[in-house]
Parts: sequence; C-alpha cells; structure tokens
Amino acid sequence: MRHAGSLTRKQPSVAKDARTFFPLAEALMKTDMRGRLDGVAVFVEAVGAGGFARAAKRLALSRSAVGKAIARLETRLGVRLFHRTTRTQNLTEDGHVYYERCLRAIEELRAAESQLESGKQEVAGRLRITMPVLFGRYCIAPILLDFARLHPKLELELSFSDRPVDLIAEGFDLGIRNGALGEATGLCARRLATQPKALCAAPDYLKARGQPDTIEALATHDVLIHCRMGNPYPWLLADANGRLIEVTLASRLRLDDLEVTADAAVAGMGLAWLPHWLIRERIQAGTLVPLWENRPSASMDSHAVWPVTEYMPLRVRLAIDTLLEKLPEAPGVQVPTALPGWHMQGVTASGSPSSRGKRSVR
Repeated sequence: MRHAGSLTRKQPSVAKDARTFFPLAEALMKTDMRGRLDGVAVFVEAVGAGGFARAAKRLALSRSAVGKAIARLETRLGVRLFHRTTRTQNLTEDGHVYYERCLRAIEELRAAESQLESGKQEVAGRLRITMPVLFGRYCIAPILLDFARLHPKLELELSFSDRPVDLIAEGFDLGIRNGALGEATGLCARRLATQPKALCAAPDYLKARGQPDTIEALATHDVLIHCRMGNPYPWLLADANGRLIEVTLASRLRLDDLEVTADAAVAGMGLAWLPHWLIRERIQAGTLVPLWENRPSASMDSHAVWPVTEYMPLRVRLAIDTLLEKLPEAPGVQVPTALPGWHMQGVTASGSPSSRGKRSVR
C-alpha cells in the first residue's frame, strides 16, 4: 500500500495525444486530397484551351509545367489521357471519360460556390467572358471595365474572338453573341440590345458614281462585302415599299474585318452596309454618308449567352444586368425591339427568314 506522499505513474493525457494526432491526421488528409486534385485543373484547362501551350498561357505557367502536371496525373491514374505529337495533343478514350467526370465535378463546385454567394452582396471570384472583337472593344469592354472598377474583388477575364466559341468546353461564364442564335443545348440567353445598320459610302465615291435609288441599282456599284470563313454575309435592305429584302451581292472585295471594311468605304472603294456604332464617328466627321435614311433599316440583336446552371453566380447575374442597362446607352446601339426576357437557348433571335424576301443582285 502506498501512502499519500508516494509517487504514482502518470497516466497518458488523452487531450495531449489528441492534439498530436488530429493535426497529423489533418495533414495526411490534406496531402492525400492535394494528391488527388493535383493536375486536374491543369488537365481541364488543357482540354478547354485546345492544347498545352494555350493552357499554359491561360494559367500563367510554362508549357513544361503544364506537361509535367498532366504526366503526374496520368501516372497517378495509371492511364494515358492524351495522344501526344510534337504539335498536337488529343484526348484518348480514357481522357474523354475522365474529362466528362471532371466537368461534372467542377459544375458541382461552381453550384456550391454560387449557392453560398447568393446570400452575399459582394461580387468576387473569376468571371470569364468572350465577345466579338470589334463590338467587344467599342461597346462591351468599356461597360465591363467600369463594372470591374465597382467590384475590386472581381477577377475579370475578357476574351475577344470572332470564331465560334464553345462556352462550356472552354470554361467561359458568359458570352456575347450578335445576330440570330442557332440551336444549342445547355445554354441560356438574354437579348441585351439591337444594333441598327446603315448603307453608306464616301462623299467622293458618291460624287463620282452617284447614289443608288433601288436595290437593282446596286449591281452597277462597287460594294464591300463582309465575310466570315469565306462565306459572304447578305445585306438586309428596304426596297422602295419599305419591305426588308435579303440581298446577295457579287463583289471583288470581300473582307472579314468590319474596321477594314469601314476604312475601305472611307477610302472610296465602294458601298458598305455596317453597324452604326462603327460608322457613327465617320458620319459625324463627314468621311461617310448614310444612304436611304428615309427607309426602314435592319438591326442585328446582341445576346448574353451562358451555360445552364442551377445556381447562377452573383457576379454573372450582375454582369448581365449591367449590360442590359448600359449597352443600349452605348453610341450607335439601341434598346431591343422586343421586350427582353430570360429564355432557353435555341430560339432564333431574329424574325423567321420566311418573313423577308430574298434577292440576288449581280
């Protein structure tokens, strides 16, 4: 029997052991999670960007860093995700399957973030928007840059391109598109504004060649045709009765840049059919003259398009609302001809082609 003053063996401290164990367990869990997620974001970006080099540029990494991250991911998964050549990287069958699963996981994360963000009034996080080059530069970018100035925690990434952009595959939150919307799944759209277009020419050209009075008279004039991917865009002009006619014109000058088309018109190279926001200052300066101002003019609608999601992030919703409010106030742009509303993508933005006449003028 021990008396009160004898030494006893000290029992281990559960609390102390817990303090030792749980940080260790937490560290192991973090390490395991980092290992599982390592390279996934790089992989998804590489697929969306269409290659390692473009992904490296988007992620501010070197091309070799992107390649190594994906190689580590392939080693951990035990499969090859890409067929690699010196110039291209294409997904393998396993890569396609993994990419689809990664997209679903990312969508779930975005939905979770959006749900949390919905209760906040502060706009934060990354917002990636794609838009046509010139319309974006003249009309959209100024509005969005002001929007970014009002929300200092917003990370804004603007991409300017006239090529067809796959919003979902390339990871864009929002796209600005002009003209009629085609059929697509997984997208929503909202009409933002309309862009009136005008037939115009330089004063010197009109002095030398005269003004055309009818659609048929256009065949005797030089015309500047805007084209895309080698396909010329028809003009939509009003005849003497005010009916809009889709006109296909023959021309030796076909250009895929609207700014160059406007410059060629100013240089007296021919008639052009261009949006008001592009030629407004040239008309004010007297270098271009609008024609047929007493006739109805055609307009081209502008839409915001975004991937369908259960929870729309606050930053996306406010960006759309800001464009809806500010874009019609931009010089040369107008309020949509019909009341805008939220609707699923797949509804043609303009009137049915059957409501207009068509004519070829050669």
